[in-house]
Amino acid sequence: MNASPALNAGERAAFDRDGLLVLRGWSPPDLVEAVREASVRQLAARQGPLELEAEVGYPGAPASTTTPGGETVRRLLRAYDRGEAFRALATSPALGQVLRELMLPPGSTEPVLLAQSHHNCVMTKMPSFSSLTNWHQDVRYWSYQRPELVSAWFALGAETEENGCLSFIPGTHRMNFGRDRLDDQLFLRTDREDNRALLGTVVTPALAAGDVVLFHCRLFHAAGRNRTQATKFSMVCTYRTADNLPLKGTKSASVGDVVV
Repeated sequence: MNASPALNAGERAAFDRDGLLVLRGWSPPDLVEAVREASVRQLAARQGPLELEAEVGYPGAPASTTTPGGETVRRLLRAYDRGEAFRALATSPALGQVLRELMLPPGSTEPVLLAQSHHNCVMTKMPSFSSLTNWHQDVRYWSYQRPELVSAWFALGAETEENGCLSFIPGTHRMNFGRDRLDDQLFLRTDREDNRALLGTVVTPALAAGDVVLFHCRLFHAAGRNRTQATKFSMVCTYRTADNLPLKGTKSASVGDVVV
């Protein structure tokens, strides 16, 4: 671990307030290119495990795997196992220090772990048949002692609204939402006035290759469809502190985690 802080006080305060932090040009260019090239090759070879758009069924996805576009890949799963470049990007010492500064009290020596059961993938948003993802909190899928995890979204190329980049509602990680403000699938209901007021605060950061977005697992976020002619590649990983254990018998505890 480096002796000097990786983040300044303003960056730490911004993450606490907003639930997200954009680190511009943070990932080493050669490592970003290595992960992107490997992802392109593995997508072309359909190297599993994979998740298909049709399996998720979000708006815009093919109705089934047997309809046109039904074999469109949404994610290359188990990124940590896909090669050394993926592991290096996901578990770099510099990233570990940033996460410790955001997730642990000052001076703590507790480790941060890569949670292999969630995210741990390369998102492959294809030009055709890509779906949009409505407003949601990732923690709805996860089972831990505390809803306190942080995800890192690694841009492997340009990300804009046109090719379906992420949007966020700042500060929602600090808010409590009653069940009535969510639909049956736990997406934020956009027909409610109180929720529409929140949507007026949305931020949509455009990203370049090498940028990283860190965001809290309770932060509402969404993503649009890819309206360009090129596939968008992004790697996303999620991290927990060592004392925030997954609940036994759940998917969150199904794969061992990795110390960063």
